[in-house]
Amino acid sequence: MVFIGLVLLFGCLVIGVPVPFAFLTSTMFFIFTGDYESTFMLPYGISKISTSVLFAIPLFVIAGGVMEKGNIADKLVGLADGFATKLKGGLGVVGVVSCAIFGSVTGSACATLTCVGSIMFPRFEKAGYSRGYSAALMANSAVLGLLIPPSAIMILYSWVGGQSVLASFLATVVPGIILTTLFSVINCYILKDDSNISLAKIAEMQGQKLSFFGKTKQSFPALLMPVIVLGGIYSGIMTPTEASAVAVVYAVPVGMFLYRGITLKGLGETLIDAATSTGSIMIMLFCCMILSRIYIMEDMPGRVLEFLYSISTNKYAILLMLNVFMVIMGMLMDDASACMLATPILIPIIQEIGVSPVHFAAIVGVNLGMGNITPPCAPLLYLSSSVGKASISDMLSPTFKFILFGWLPVLMITTYLPGLSMWLPRLILGVK
Repeated sequence: MVFIGLVLLFGCLVIGVPVPFAFLTSTMFFIFTGDYESTFMLPYGISKISTSVLFAIPLFVIAGGVMEKGNIADKLVGLADGFATKLKGGLGVVGVVSCAIFGSVTGSACATLTCVGSIMFPRFEKAGYSRGYSAALMANSAVLGLLIPPSAIMILYSWVGGQSVLASFLATVVPGIILTTLFSVINCYILKDDSNISLAKIAEMQGQKLSFFGKTKQSFPALLMPVIVLGGIYSGIMTPTEASAVAVVYAVPVGMFLYRGITLKGLGETLIDAATSTGSIMIMLFCCMILSRIYIMEDMPGRVLEFLYSISTNKYAILLMLNVFMVIMGMLMDDASACMLATPILIPIIQEIGVSPVHFAAIVGVNLGMGNITPPCAPLLYLSSSVGKASISDMLSPTFKFILFGWLPVLMITTYLPGLSMWLPRLILGVK
């Protein structure tokens, strides 16, 4: 019965059924054909999504929309642009760092790509970057929004897995910083011999240096936003939900009155978009919670662990197999869906083999992030292709370079060097 339900779920995803309806279809199959009463399962699903933690997701979506329409993101990119020197590929580094900064507020890869990408793509084209490379660079960099806290995926992971949200946030910080650094280095190495990339003229660079302090002053209110959000969360003054509300309260007046980039009409459109996204997410979460409960009742974690033990009882071999499993899931569905489906099944397994759920949060984040840009589905590649007006075929070569020299090394060291992701949770929260 469970096998048929899984086949039905993945079958719906493969043929293009929207993710919330794919989960709903599998859920209804179990309710109507199994031994599960709707009078028990439906209230259970409602009770699970009735939590204040989930309010953070739509609030961060609103904050991201206001930042995009309110010219706040443009100011952040302008500040990062001040660090672009005559180094060939410096503009690409600006794009990577801007994605990391923007992602630290919105927690969304799609919002980061749409906003920062729309600002950077014209700059890339003017500097001589090919459209395929630019789109691949931004698709990979946008995923930093899943790793640089606050992250919507880590909120979902913590909620489903019963873990501390702050601990999960802290676990992904170091892998996110390493990935940001690697992407910057890989970008410069790829472009070092590209004759199409134009270097800034000396006079222009001098002018840029002279105006740097002016840019810093102008972008200070925008830069203060991630400082307030992250500082409030890490200091313990605010919960992630409270921080998301503060982000919205701060972004609206800054975007409307200081930078004058968003109007009341634009704010209304942002609220409508956030409501639409939230409705879709809540339907998916409702169905996924019921599915997760059914999988637990059917002892799915025990069956999976038994299967893995039939292959190998080595802890590191099991971790490798779990990594492959999560990458495949990330390739077939969006990150939120994969996180919701995998977390309740895999957490009992990793605890059984002696892996901390906080350490596993970082493994999940890196895995699902890489899945988002790994064909065949690769939702962020398609989104970047659309925003950057580039063909997927032109994006594949640079994307595989970022995967091979960036994603895979970070995934391996995150998986097999637990001290890397556990350092901050241990230092700040005393997590063991």
